[in-house]
Amino acid sequence: MARRYYTELRPTFGDREQWALPTVLRHWARRTPDAVFLDAPEESATWTYAQALDAAERVGRGLLHAGAEPGDRVVIMAANSSRFVRTWLGTAVAGLVEVPINTAYEHDFLAHQVRTVEARIAVIDDVHAERFVAVAEAARDIKRFYVIDTGRRAEALATLRDAGWTAEPWEALESDHAATLPEVTPRDLASVFFTSGTTGPSKGVAMPHAQMYFFADECVSLTRLTSDDAWMTVTPLFHGNAQFMAVYPAMVAGARAIVRSRFSASRWIDQIRESRATVTNFIGVMMDFLSKQPPRPDDADNVLRCVFAAPTAASLVDEFKSRYGIEAFVEVFGLTETSAPILSPYGEARPAGAAGLAADEWFDVRLVDPETDEDVAVGEVGELVVRPRVPWICSMGYFNMPDRTVEAWRNLWFHTGDALRQDADGWFYFVDRFKDALRRRGENISSYEVETAFLSHPAVLECAVIAVPAEAEAGEDEVMAYLITSEPVTAEEIWDWCGSKVPAFAVPRYLRFVDELPKTPSQRVQKAKLREIGITADTVDRASVPAS
Repeated sequence: MARRYYTELRPTFGDREQWALPTVLRHWARRTPDAVFLDAPEESATWTYAQALDAAERVGRGLLHAGAEPGDRVVIMAANSSRFVRTWLGTAVAGLVEVPINTAYEHDFLAHQVRTVEARIAVIDDVHAERFVAVAEAARDIKRFYVIDTGRRAEALATLRDAGWTAEPWEALESDHAATLPEVTPRDLASVFFTSGTTGPSKGVAMPHAQMYFFADECVSLTRLTSDDAWMTVTPLFHGNAQFMAVYPAMVAGARAIVRSRFSASRWIDQIRESRATVTNFIGVMMDFLSKQPPRPDDADNVLRCVFAAPTAASLVDEFKSRYGIEAFVEVFGLTETSAPILSPYGEARPAGAAGLAADEWFDVRLVDPETDEDVAVGEVGELVVRPRVPWICSMGYFNMPDRTVEAWRNLWFHTGDALRQDADGWFYFVDRFKDALRRRGENISSYEVETAFLSHPAVLECAVIAVPAEAEAGEDEVMAYLITSEPVTAEEIWDWCGSKVPAFAVPRYLRFVDELPKTPSQRVQKAKLREIGITADTVDRASVPAS
């Protein structure tokens, strides 16, 4: 049997010069001005394509009027809301670069990202004002804040102004401002999305407009999205999963994007039904959480036809299809840096564990020995390396990190650090990570940054953070830390210390205190050996420790 490929991808906009968000939004604002684009149920509000374009242009002119110039970065640190979406669209039409930041970040995590992108403007929820004051030195390039009201805006504005910044209510952006919007091309930088570091801090992936568009159009192809569809997302807009893998695909197809504030397992099927959603996406353990909800007799009373789950919990698919009346589950394997070079055909039964087939019209895809870059044999595990066949559908590198960019593109192929295998029919299977980044419940975690937090404890001499398998299928990773200390320290003290320095999702569930770590002759910790050892009898499990 000949090796198969993913052949269904035919771009919605055939002219690659149209692959920029302002072009796509203006197309639908002209063609279907009264069709709803943005649906924000928690705000009881919708925006048609014409209204979304007007809002985007208002925000864009507001940002330019405030002193931003095309190419400047705009930090967005906010929970899901229409204001987040309108800010994102506004940066795009103004030729600015959006930088979404995880709302759990503070301290060094926040400082590193703000410092790296040298942002001129920040749009934040009011609850985050004090975090920026705490990293004021790193945020010295920010000239102006626009603050979204969640109930504490007056206090936030005063806090920022007292720290020396200009700060205004978010609504000031939508005032009438006289500013000329630039022409935005597919080659212009659109966004910087941060992804986890392996041997260093998080890296900002510089995504041109063409890549953002292409990634979104891949999702259109994957889900067979049309203007008759409605895509509901419950994941955070500071993740690509919600932005260019849900809301933007809806825009590309001229469909309706439903943005919910957060995921609720108990409310999910009600939200699907209320919103008349035909497509939605899962990450991590969402499928597992939903499968444990008590069945209802009306579970299948909905119009949902397709779920995009990455990764897909294969053992739950048949149950989900039957219970909720779902037609198809689809999946991809890709990275923020590369878009999705591997996709699963719609409605086709996949071999157990298969992520998809290579989209060979658009990407060169190989599995190689990570030490030599030589191809591995069919069926053997190798590192996935990728390069585009079409300009601008992969990232432009890591923002302000040229050395890391060169390292990742060794031998002119992007090295993903992920271990996969491919069968004789062409199906790819994710096996493990060669790299040391982790992913827990949809959140990317840098082992380096967590280790840095541990090492700041006066009693911690050495630390190695690794991933161990989560209990739930598609749960991705749990975080485990190996520690060498100079004196006895309790697990509770370590957890409290770490919790004050890293986001809650990055605090290791498992701790193991050891006398030494396995190392190479060059004294690098052999994390592969630690992963082989995994959880042992003397490992302390935070989930098993009674709350104090």
